Amino acid sequence: MDSINKTDNFVFQTYQRQGKALVRGEGVYLWDEDGKKYIDFLAGIAVVSLGHCHPKITEAISRQASTLVHVSNLFYTMPQADLASKLCEKSFADRVFFANSGAEANEAAIKLSRRYFQKKGEKDRFKIITMEQSFHGRTMATLTATGQDKIKDGFYPLLKGFSHVPFNDIDALKNQIDETVCAIMLEPVQGEGGIIPADPDYLFAVRQLCNDKKILLIFDEIQCGMGRCGTLFAHELYGITPDIMTIAKALGNGFPIGAMLATQNAATGFDYGSHATTFGGTPLATAAALEVMNIISQNIFLDKVHQIGEYFKGELLKLKEKHTKVVEVRGKGLLLGLEIDKDAGFFVGKLFEKGFIINGIQDKILRFAPPLIIEKQEIDKLILALDSLL
Repeated sequence: MDSINKTDNFVFQTYQRQGKALVRGEGVYLWDEDGKKYIDFLAGIAVVSLGHCHPKITEAISRQASTLVHVSNLFYTMPQADLASKLCEKSFADRVFFANSGAEANEAAIKLSRRYFQKKGEKDRFKIITMEQSFHGRTMATLTATGQDKIKDGFYPLLKGFSHVPFNDIDALKNQIDETVCAIMLEPVQGEGGIIPADPDYLFAVRQLCNDKKILLIFDEIQCGMGRCGTLFAHELYGITPDIMTIAKALGNGFPIGAMLATQNAATGFDYGSHATTFGGTPLATAAALEVMNIISQNIFLDKVHQIGEYFKGELLKLKEKHTKVVEVRGKGLLLGLEIDKDAGFFVGKLFEKGFIINGIQDKILRFAPPLIIEKQEIDKLILALDSLL
């Protein structure tokens, strides 16, 4: 029985998969079981940002796997210490909590923001405001925080203490503020919601609002962070910082790891025993992530991402000028969306047949989140294929 039949027979049917099994990857390329080669413009959903089987990441994992894999967070380990230090050095943050995924990192941020105020005696401050069309995860707290009804279908009743407002609408946000609000949580660039960047004036106003009302500001950078938008963290494009930030996906280049970063002030919400995880920040995961950070945080690397992202977006805009089926092009860096006037699934399937891996979101949006090492020649091939399909 092959991998497709075994998966269909024994794995929960929660994913609509392409009808091929992928068996190998190298750089921006993937191969299926029949030997067909694909250019990857999805990177495992903005995860494999340094490409498949990057030699330095492979070497770091292999070296650590032969040294120390897991001891629990009851002990100190050097890879975790080094990664935490590096993340704080390269960000606004003073403290890091390690988790296994983006959803877990967001869960930690939700818990931290509530406990921060409860430790101060403000027990009525528990409400978290998030954005419509946002996506924050699949746990009960994070799907409640998510601003998309389809994610919540079948899981009611949801948790109390969350409300949603339209993205990029500061008046709507202000109207939701009362004495029960402890945090505002948003993605600087909405990923699953349709590749929608925050308006600079809006994000500045949100930061000011949080300052004035003494509300914690949480940025979910799980998809848009880690170099994806051309800066190490997406909020750097806007010149403001949050109190709490969550990252995951590209942090391990495919090895599962998530992290919640916070200022020293916000971090006081947690103390001994208040939050924990068995596998968060293992020596193996943090060794992989440290090597990722060493590469992605270099200015020369980020400058290249910015340049390639601008080129890619420019080529997509040319398609918009040429084809009436293209409604809009949007995004930052190498997180780009092409909105079309018909079912995105048609294009996803046809491009897969032609040897390109992308995916569709919100029914009519093609999402492009390739490895950050993508070059112009691969982009040109995709644009040519898109042009012919349009």
